[in-house]
Amino acid sequence: MNETPLRAGETPMRARALVDLAALRANVRTLKARAPRSQLMAVVKANAYGHGAVQCARAAREAGAEWVGTATPDEALALRAAGDTGRLMCWLWTPGSPWREAVEADVDVSVSGVWALAELCEAVRDAGRPARVQLKIDTGLGRNGCQPDDWPELIAAAREAEDAGLVKVTGIWSHFACADEPGHPSIQAQLRVFRDAVAYAERQGVEPEVRHIANSPATLTIPEAHFDLVRTGIAMYGVSPSPEVGTPQDFGLKPVMTLSAYLASVKRVPGGHGVSYGHHYVTPGPTTLALVPVGYADGIPRAGSGTGPVLVGGKWRTVAGRVAMDQFVVDLGGDDTARVGDEAVLFGPGDRGEPTAEDWARATGTIAYEVVTRISNRVPRVYVGENVDGYVDGYTE
Repeated sequence: MNETPLRAGETPMRARALVDLAALRANVRTLKARAPRSQLMAVVKANAYGHGAVQCARAAREAGAEWVGTATPDEALALRAAGDTGRLMCWLWTPGSPWREAVEADVDVSVSGVWALAELCEAVRDAGRPARVQLKIDTGLGRNGCQPDDWPELIAAAREAEDAGLVKVTGIWSHFACADEPGHPSIQAQLRVFRDAVAYAERQGVEPEVRHIANSPATLTIPEAHFDLVRTGIAMYGVSPSPEVGTPQDFGLKPVMTLSAYLASVKRVPGGHGVSYGHHYVTPGPTTLALVPVGYADGIPRAGSGTGPVLVGGKWRTVAGRVAMDQFVVDLGGDDTARVGDEAVLFGPGDRGEPTAEDWARATGTIAYEVVTRISNRVPRVYVGENVDGYVDGYTE
């Protein structure tokens, strides 16, 4: 019997990623309670970590998120095209990016260097309206952001652009390197650099609306890093950013995505039967094999070959042999009750005994962020727990 029956009127599928928007809203409220004096930015980059950017941004705003954040300009502009009208920040820009479109769409643009500010100001002149700018300081992560030695030059350029009416500096921000390791010495070192950078900018006349450095782990474990705004990504989707520190349940969060597929084949085979490419698994005796019709083209890690956990028939199974592009096999150990069309749950909240994304991360030597984010568009997203009121602050219908 299927463990999660299809809803009335729902078309049977090869596989589906069930996304619980009620759980997402509850997670946002929990995270806001962790930082009660700060605004919250719901990070929906990479299609909301695989969950669906438009739907998750809408649900996060319903739960009180004052901001939404994306990495790429295309992601931000897609949200605007879908009706999002609330505060929206985008931070990963390259030369020739769609600066003008972002300005016209009222996107807060992150700037890490004078070159980017110059391109943005040129777009502002074309657009005929000022841009909202957030200045990023590299406090020690070593990725994007202005180096502290170059900060005075960027601040001077930003003030000049403000005086010319081209931009309004709305924020100063940075990003932690090791917030998922409470007590790591880099945390306090980065906070010192951040405070100094903010203080310098304010002495030069910059008046940011928001100062922010806290990501998901810092939101959960470093209250002094909350400042005016916290940026919650993976935690919003109910995945722990620090598994060594606490499970989602420990933090009051619930995983939002459940990934299932429906058995495409169930058959008896003799002992000594090779399974999948390379015959890295050979049946130890007569048994039942079930075919799960998802593979690495669907985002199932090939590294899960021989290790990935799957719930079938109420029992944990393990991927037998290699994960192929479109499918993999589980050995049911002689269980003759399984039938074609039965549900195989790869991961979910774990409250029905199924594996979690963290279980898959451990089995494949990666992090749960990657497990959920890599689920491809071949897998339909099915949304439950949607708000039926039809009105969302920050959206137009």
